[in-house]
Parts: sequence; C-alpha cells; structure tokens
Amino acid sequence: MRNDESGGRARGAVEIGPAVGEADRAACYVIRGAVFVAEQGVSSALEPDAEDPGAEHLLARVGGVPLGTVRMVVRGRTGVLGRLAVLPCARGAGLGARLVRALEEHAARCGVTRIELHAQLHARDFYTRLGYTAHGPEFTEAGMVHVSMAKEPVG
Repeated sequence: MRNDESGGRARGAVEIGPAVGEADRAACYVIRGAVFVAEQGVSSALEPDAEDPGAEHLLARVGGVPLGTVRMVVRGRTGVLGRLAVLPCARGAGLGARLVRALEEHAARCGVTRIELHAQLHARDFYTRLGYTAHGPEFTEAGMVHVSMAKEPVG
C-alpha cells in the first residue's frame, strides 16, 4: 500500500506492508517498546510476547522511516488485531487508521472473516470509527483498562 499524502510532523510517502526479515521485525519491536514500555509503562516482560513468532506483522514507513506497526494472530477464520503502535511524531495524520485498514485487507486475503481486539479504553472511539463494536465488560490488561471489540465481516 502506498500513498503520497503526509501529515503531522512525519513527512513523506507512506508505505505499509508485511514486516519481512529480522530488520523489519526489529523495527516493529523498537516502535512497540517506545510506545508501550517507555511511554505507557507496560512491563518489558510483557512486550514482546509469546504470540509474536507466529503473528503476522505490518510495518508502516513514512519517507522510508519505520513509524508504526500492528500485528495479527490468526485463529481459524478469526484474526486478533494487537500491538497497534504509532510513534508520537507520526500521530494525528491517520497512520493508525491506515495500519488497521491495511491489516483488514491482509486479513480478508487470508480468509479471515472476523477481527477481534482488546482496545485500551482511550482508543475505543478510534476503533468504533473504523467499524468495530465493543462487547462485554471493561477489564484490566497490562495495568490498563481495556474493552473487547470486534468487526465482522472483514473486507
């Protein structure tokens, strides 16, 4: 996926694609560490986790610089979206939404018909705008309040 729109403080062409190879995966983990561990205070023991080796990771680059990531764990026809992270310099320009849409497109190509996620409470409206519906009670995960959300059909 390529788009020449830019916004926020990050400038340049936006490219979103699979994280292939060790360098791409390392970039995903660096972004997630900066957002989840350094910024949000998640324990480094929880990031990365045991799901990472089997997950499908997408990496967003703006002007060639890795600035965002998301992953999907596939369980049958359900994809579990997680670890959506965008560095502060790239926020506010729609990169997070573009990562989610790219993941949905990828999921549909893989035969996934439903996507589930655990949204941090502050991100609930973000996912609602993208067509996800909250269900069930709020719960605490990694020290933060979350809500389960899902979208069906995908694609």
